[in-house]
Amino acid sequence: MIKRERYMSRIRPFIGTELVKVMTGIRRCGKSVMLELIRQELTQSGVSPAQFISINFEDMRYSYLQTAQALHDEIIKRAAAMEGKVYLFFDEIQEVRDWEKCVNSFRVSLDCDIYITGSNATLLSGELATYLGGRYVEFVIYPFSFGEFLELYRSVEPDEPVQKCFQKYLLAGGMPYLANLRYADAPSRQYLHDLFNSVQLKDIVKRNKIRDVDLLERIIAYVIANVGTTFSATSLAKFLKSEQRAVAPETILNYIRYCCEAYLFYQVRREDMQGKQLLASNEKYYIADHGIREAVFGGNMRDINLILENIVYLELLRRGYEVTVGRTGDKEIDFVCGKRGEKLYVQVAYLLASEETVSREFGAYDNIRDNFPKYVVSLDEFDMSRNGIKHRNIRDFLLTEDWT
Repeated sequence: MIKRERYMSRIRPFIGTELVKVMTGIRRCGKSVMLELIRQELTQSGVSPAQFISINFEDMRYSYLQTAQALHDEIIKRAAAMEGKVYLFFDEIQEVRDWEKCVNSFRVSLDCDIYITGSNATLLSGELATYLGGRYVEFVIYPFSFGEFLELYRSVEPDEPVQKCFQKYLLAGGMPYLANLRYADAPSRQYLHDLFNSVQLKDIVKRNKIRDVDLLERIIAYVIANVGTTFSATSLAKFLKSEQRAVAPETILNYIRYCCEAYLFYQVRREDMQGKQLLASNEKYYIADHGIREAVFGGNMRDINLILENIVYLELLRRGYEVTVGRTGDKEIDFVCGKRGEKLYVQVAYLLASEETVSREFGAYDNIRDNFPKYVVSLDEFDMSRNGIKHRNIRDFLLTEDWT
């Protein structure tokens, strides 16, 4: 089992505190593994596993606990038979109706330490915020980074050079379970396709009671095909109209929002760097795992420039950056990243094959006058850094611990 230290280092300070630890992220991205890693840490620190109560609500054995009252009664009964602090681990908690009420009740009435996971971003909106009133911490879990993928892939192909490993990552993506399939092509594709169907059906259609599934599928296909490309709901409405599907831009935005809430897509806003304001239209969207895109839609190698952007964007999120697309005059910077008052700029290219490409990618920074780090990353093997702007091979960039 991979240790996922980047997440554990953030969660560790909260272990044993009264705050509810909430882990969210796309289905099958490794949230259950995080619960197991936390249990291991607790055991190593001297806590007896007899003090753990672990329930995965997607397991049919626990289907009788899918209301707040039933879960409350069961936990109170089991906790009464235990000595000392009780450690509660609830996996895919969104399956329990009104779960917020009983989680808050446990926090008040039991000597307990609570960890929950869920596959929807609205898990923490409205109700939970009301019941828990700031007494929770949230951690978004993402599929494997290239570094994590490399660690596992090398256990299957120990002699594979890093260039070949990265080519595999471009197609397979970072879903943890693929390591169990030894990254074999056909089974991996099948698994990712089924996972996509499961996210679409359980986390989007069923949760939001969508009736027009055909329209949803068309919108998802369009966004997947256009990851990293700016488009508006109006342009998508025109495209659908050309396919004999008249639909209002508001409906399109709602459907895309449902996909973002299920962590299938991430929206990136555009920012006017000179006016320091967010631009209202033409956002970009990236997919949670580019391996899903290859399995469902294909064409990752054909659209390699977009996939490289997708990979870098997810890595920025993993490292805790808030990311926007920057516009300065008629130039655009792929990623403007902020964290604790520090900034970082990243421009992503496939290859700096011509002087024109070099001028365009490095020239994106012409109007940026601050001294924060500025990167151009590409698949080129040679260092082309110039004018204080750092050029890095994308594999090296992803594997570098400190970018500042």
